[in-house]
Amino acid sequence: MSIRAVHHLNCATMCPVAGFLLGQKKLRGHMVAHCLLVETERDGHVLIDTGFGTRDCAGETPLSLPFRRLVGPTLDRSEPAVAQLGALGVSASDVRHIVVTHLDLDHAGGIGDFPHAKVHLHAREHAAAMSRAHFMEKNRYLTEHWSHGPKWEVYTENGDSWRGLPAITRLRGLDADIALVPMHGHTRGHSAVVARYADRWLVHAGDAYFHHSSVDGGATPVGFAAFERLTQMDPTQRRASLAALRQLRESYQDVDVFCAHDTHEYETLRSRRGRN
Repeated sequence: MSIRAVHHLNCATMCPVAGFLLGQKKLRGHMVAHCLLVETERDGHVLIDTGFGTRDCAGETPLSLPFRRLVGPTLDRSEPAVAQLGALGVSASDVRHIVVTHLDLDHAGGIGDFPHAKVHLHAREHAAAMSRAHFMEKNRYLTEHWSHGPKWEVYTENGDSWRGLPAITRLRGLDADIALVPMHGHTRGHSAVVARYADRWLVHAGDAYFHHSSVDGGATPVGFAAFERLTQMDPTQRRASLAALRQLRESYQDVDVFCAHDTHEYETLRSRRGRN
């Protein structure tokens, strides 16, 4: 079934230290948490990633002091997805499905604001977040974000493919053209989420990369390159995922590849939507 509309939302502004290392000119940089609100014909509204949630902005979740100081989340109470729905004429209960690239705290913080939504993700990501076996996973996953006990829908590769890549193309309870495409490396079960809107495919690459130069052939700012390495769980898989995204972008003219935190990509896609 078709997608009727897609809304590009910034659900978490972040101002990391040393913006000059991120290719920006200020002491503090500027990053977004690019999320999508997808209106479907039969499946209600689907949220792709969530950014921070209302509890994060209210100081009710344990965002660490080092994270706050280094990444600089503004925790603006107007930015959580649930706070932005009213302007779009959408209620929280209208969001029946959430599809996450991964469960890092700046991608899954808003899950609890939609307690009745099903949460779709890769089985490896779910297992990693539930066990938090590695010291990095203890910091990146906050169990408070799913303390309400969401309805998890977990998937493994099932033989389907999309544009030559392994994919989970049938998400339970969803008829719209939305799929998970495994892009492991940043986390154990990190995936891209693809959605067909009109005559194009939107490819939300999550944290498979952090700056558009990583896929368009330019020089990635040293700060982003360092952060990609610092936060990766599997370097080999992360590089393979990035190579797959580059190949996808080069081989197909009907795809829009974007990551979660690049302000340029976010503003470009928002302005393009406004002209359509």
